[in-house]
Amino acid sequence: MAPNIYLVRQRISRLGQRMSGFQINLNPLKEPLGFIKVLEWIASIFAFATCGGFKGQTEIQVNCPPAITENKTVTATFGYPFRLNEASFQPPPGVNICDVNWKDYVLIGDYSSSAQFYVTFAVFVFLYCIAALLLYVGYTSLYLDSRKLPMIDFVVTLVATFLWLVSTSAWAKALTDIKIATGHNIIDELPPCKKKAVLCYFGSVTSMGSLNVSVVCMHYL
Repeated sequence: MAPNIYLVRQRISRLGQRMSGFQINLNPLKEPLGFIKVLEWIASIFAFATCGGFKGQTEIQVNCPPAITENKTVTATFGYPFRLNEASFQPPPGVNICDVNWKDYVLIGDYSSSAQFYVTFAVFVFLYCIAALLLYVGYTSLYLDSRKLPMIDFVVTLVATFLWLVSTSAWAKALTDIKIATGHNIIDELPPCKKKAVLCYFGSVTSMGSLNVSVVCMHYL
């Protein structure tokens, strides 16, 4: 029993000596092991920043002659986590357009699950890359001398890559549906616009270029 305790203490002592020997070594960043982690770190920042911080709106023009002879703008504001079914249409303050309570009508679809999974996993990748780079750069000898650390790193990287692909694919599909739900099709879906006395025209929708960037960044890696 005593020899076993001695061996355990000896291993802990060696591990402590290695952990205390923090030295910056930038050479791993020049190799694929570290360079790829840097790319993943940058891509994860773009992913959760562009998706998680997105705010947009879609506008329709409404006219109901002869009561209203000029188009009035009705706006629905949406953003992360993209619960479109909670984004109601808002007319200009104090304006009654065609005797319709536009606030009772919302966009169609709830894409929060795909968006939140995507952003959450991007944050996880961001934190994991920081930890991995800290290990590569600051504790190079500990990483190279250990048998378990490279294997653990390899397994985590494989799992992260698979989940990265899954989350990106789900978000790409959700983004396509969001573009459809906030585009020209809303005219056909809004009940007031189906009335003969109400004329609706699609106005505009906020550019989703930043969301396209988020998908491209994740697919790139």
